[in-house]
Amino acid sequence: MTRILVFGNAKGGTGKSTLALHTAIGLLQQGHRVAVLDLDPAQGTLTRYLENRASQNASLATPESLSLSPNANMAELAQAIADLAPGHDVLILDTPGSDTPLARAGHARADVLVTPLNDSFLDLDVLARVDPASQKITRISAYSEMVWRARQDRFKKDKGQIDWIVARNRLAQLDNRNARAMEQVLGELSKRPGIGFRIAPGLSERVIFRELFLRGLTLLDMTEGKVPFTMSHVTARQELRGLLDTLRI
Repeated sequence: MTRILVFGNAKGGTGKSTLALHTAIGLLQQGHRVAVLDLDPAQGTLTRYLENRASQNASLATPESLSLSPNANMAELAQAIADLAPGHDVLILDTPGSDTPLARAGHARADVLVTPLNDSFLDLDVLARVDPASQKITRISAYSEMVWRARQDRFKKDKGQIDWIVARNRLAQLDNRNARAMEQVLGELSKRPGIGFRIAPGLSERVIFRELFLRGLTLLDMTEGKVPFTMSHVTARQELRGLLDTLRI
């Protein structure tokens, strides 16, 4: 059966589309049959990424893809999934960075949910409220509640479980107090009843992720794309492969 892998966060700018495409290419290179569905027609970052890839790198492996119309409803989403799922091992859904009906419906379809999270307490606020003095969790936030409801909806539908993974993104290159505090709070939150996520190995902050967008490339294409290669890029690819291993596809 097709595994549905959803990239979601109620906050924009966390790297969902970038990680979604990198994951798609990584799974293709592992021999999986992969399709992607863009649930954010207003922003359309993943769709634009794929268009850049097709126009400049036609010889590179590219997943089959669809993008929903700006006024898509639940029936259109269901039809798109029905069209893409057959013949593919993995279907990747890239959701908008906001709480919309399409985002909620996409989350409820997930077998695996990946939430990229910039490594700051500003971004952690979408998961939980943290006391500024004690750095203790005071309550969960709206996005965690949204995932909890998605898990309920999924279980009611087919008794399925959603494996939730939080991927720390844009980590600082050097160890610092903020990073250590984030690690501690995320570790506590991951074990909180009703939350229960796994933490993926972090991805460091690197300019290369932004540079590759216009060429439609990923870190995994860099040899074929003849992009100058450095040790920083080697490390970045190792981090990405760590995330792919965490998915357990």
